[in-house]
Amino acid sequence: MQEPLKRCGWVTDNPLYRDYHDREWGVPVHEDHALFERLVLEGAQAGLSWYTILRKREQYREAFDRFDPVLVAGYDDRKIEELMNNEGIVRNRAKIASAVRNARCFLQVQQEFGSFDAYIWQFVGGHPIRNRWDRLEDVPASTPISEAMSKDLKKRGFTFVGPTICYALMQATGMVQDHVTSCFRHGEIATGKF
Repeated sequence: MQEPLKRCGWVTDNPLYRDYHDREWGVPVHEDHALFERLVLEGAQAGLSWYTILRKREQYREAFDRFDPVLVAGYDDRKIEELMNNEGIVRNRAKIASAVRNARCFLQVQQEFGSFDAYIWQFVGGHPIRNRWDRLEDVPASTPISEAMSKDLKKRGFTFVGPTICYALMQATGMVQDHVTSCFRHGEIATGKF
């Protein structure tokens, strides 16, 4: 009988969690569209469980035009009201307005840096930080890098981008490798098996 795979301690038996952990979390993301999606979803997650957002992810994709920053940047008050009535997403006016504002800021960053990818990955020198945490308790909620990222994003007008949200974004997009050493994905990602 084959031993079950060892995963990070935050992963439950829920198939959505397992799939997210096994296929996405910690995998480097460089495509701007995907980075914008992660930025919006991490902001939406503030104060909630990640499972809540994972369950609503497809509805978010539909409601926010597949996370096209150009389209989201054009949302007006009427569209925000429409989103406030959408039961498939987190109906928090500040978070919805933040997604629209962040889309506008995102486009400005793209203009300045050529891509959001070039901008955001500069905080880690263009390469993932490979941590070797033995225990889940050792993984920080924020770091000096996520604090610097948060400060710079806020200076550029972004909202819902505190240091903890920025660190979660770094983890989600593979800017930092935080699978614990006993997790099967730690070794895979370290060797480039995405």
